[in-house]
Amino acid sequence: MESDARRRNDTVAAIGLAIGGVLGIAGTFAPQAALRQELWLIDGVALIVATALLTVKFLREGRDGVAAGFLVFVAGESLILAGNAAGLEGSLPSYGAGVALWSASLVMTSAPPLFPLWGRLAGAVAAVLFALTALLIAWGEPLLPTAAPLPALGYPFLVAAFAGWIWRLIKPAG
Repeated sequence: MESDARRRNDTVAAIGLAIGGVLGIAGTFAPQAALRQELWLIDGVALIVATALLTVKFLREGRDGVAAGFLVFVAGESLILAGNAAGLEGSLPSYGAGVALWSASLVMTSAPPLFPLWGRLAGAVAAVLFALTALLIAWGEPLLPTAAPLPALGYPFLVAAFAGWIWRLIKPAG
C-alpha cells in the first residue's frame, strides 16, 4: 500500500515537472503578457508541487543533500511565482533571487550521481547560466525573464535537467 502511494507521488511529481517544463518554455514565447502570466502561474505551481514531493521522496531515501536541493528549488520557484503577477519589469527583484536559488538547487541535485549523467550535466550548465543571470541582476542589469541570451539560454538546460529527474522517477526499478 505504501509503495503504491509512493509510486503515485512519483507520477504526480513527473507530471508536474513535465507541465512546468512545457508551460514555462511556452510562457517565455507567449505573445501577450496575460497569457504569459497564466502559463507561468500554472508552471510555477506544478514545479512547486513536484519539487516538494521530490524533497519528501529523497528525504525518505536518506539522500538529505538532494532533498535539500529540491527544497531550495521550492523556495526559488516560490519567489519567481510571487513576482509573476507584477509583470516582467516588476518581477525583476524576485526573479533575480529565484534564479539564484535555482542555481544553488541545480548544483545540489546535479552533483551526486543519482540522476542520469546527461541530466546532471544539463543541470550544471543551467546552474552556471542562472548564477550569471542572478549576478547581473544584482549588479543592476535589467535582465527580464524573457531576455536573450541570458536568461533564456538557461531554460532548455533546466528543462533537460527536469527530464533527467523524470527519467529517475519513471525508470523501472533494477
